[in-house]
Amino acid sequence: MLLIQNGTVLDPYTETCKKLDILIDDAGLIHRIAPNIPENHAEDIYDASGCMISPGLVDVHVHFRDPGQTEKEDIYTGAAAAEAGGYTTVVCMANTKPTCDNLETLQYVQDKARHVMIHVLQDCAVTKGLGGKELVDFEALHEAGAPGFTDDGVNLTSGKLCLEAMRRAKALGVPLSFHEEDPAYVLSPGVNYGSEAAKKFDVLGAMPSSEEEMIARDIELALMTGARVAFQHISSGKSVALIRAGKARGADIHAEATPHHLALTQDDVLTYGVNARMNPPLRTEQDRQALIAGLADGTIDMIATDHAPHTAEQKNKPFAQSMSGITGLETAFSVLNTALVCTGKITPMQLMRCMSQNPAQFYNLTSKSIEEGNRAELMIADWNEDVVYTEYRSKSSNTPFTGKPLKGKIKGIVCGTYTSLENA
Repeated sequence: MLLIQNGTVLDPYTETCKKLDILIDDAGLIHRIAPNIPENHAEDIYDASGCMISPGLVDVHVHFRDPGQTEKEDIYTGAAAAEAGGYTTVVCMANTKPTCDNLETLQYVQDKARHVMIHVLQDCAVTKGLGGKELVDFEALHEAGAPGFTDDGVNLTSGKLCLEAMRRAKALGVPLSFHEEDPAYVLSPGVNYGSEAAKKFDVLGAMPSSEEEMIARDIELALMTGARVAFQHISSGKSVALIRAGKARGADIHAEATPHHLALTQDDVLTYGVNARMNPPLRTEQDRQALIAGLADGTIDMIATDHAPHTAEQKNKPFAQSMSGITGLETAFSVLNTALVCTGKITPMQLMRCMSQNPAQFYNLTSKSIEEGNRAELMIADWNEDVVYTEYRSKSSNTPFTGKPLKGKIKGIVCGTYTSLENA
């Protein structure tokens, strides 16, 4: 048995914030939770003094590039990066090569995922080949284990097709996640339209309306169908207002925000260049503050990294030719703790709700709370420890947060019988 003692349990499921010991049995189940559990009950002991023990983080939006682009990342290195960041569950996007729109590719990922220590789930595409013209076989793919459907990376431009996708997802009781960027308003990707960075790199940029108009359309379709829909990596203050109003009208809609959109703005592209190029782009400080306000009031209910690894060769090109996206799994907690909790924008409980509970519940993942009888899926972190990231377990390091002083260090995870806690 493993005894984790002297830590503070921070669990949004049960609203617990209390110093408690946790005893985990040899099957990886939480055997007992109490203020003081005698050490003679355990063979292994971990002293979590000064740390908080939370449910393992859940990321509903990662790219592990496997199959097809494993020079950037693969299931094994992606899972290692997730583990280092405090995650016990991740959901991979479908824009692999070949696209995960078929049973063979889904089975490939599932088979490989059985060999890692955390939960790696694989979404399937909404449309065949991400082409936006023909829907996949929702029923067969869901029956084979696809937890949801997304064409992430590509906007689903056809309203008629989007409506039918929502109807089919609703009938199956599965969620949809949408990358909302109408290409008509993305004059060039990766940077905000009209920003100083766009001028510096001599590109036009992507307009906020590219996101806002698609979100407005899909809120109406979600209301019509009753489908459960997540808007991925939102970036605009107007998007927040639209989603807030849509929720008030009863739509089963949800919203992701990324650590980088919550911590950085378009001005940071001037400093970090291609390592701050992403879709949708970083926008204004006013937009960032609107995102934070939306996170605080529950309009934005999930934080997802959009972990997007690229090789140095692919990233380090002139801005207009560089690949969009940054890595994020290993730095996410520290970035958010520094930008949001340490500044008093949100509480630790709110952060854990958006990084753990809400993402799990969006995908109907159960038994993730820290309660006796549940499988142990825990993150242990010192929220006050200084940390600077210089090396990564991911194959890639395309991030603006390298070398940046941050606060909050992951000490390790427990995922069933597996633990990455040192000296445990």
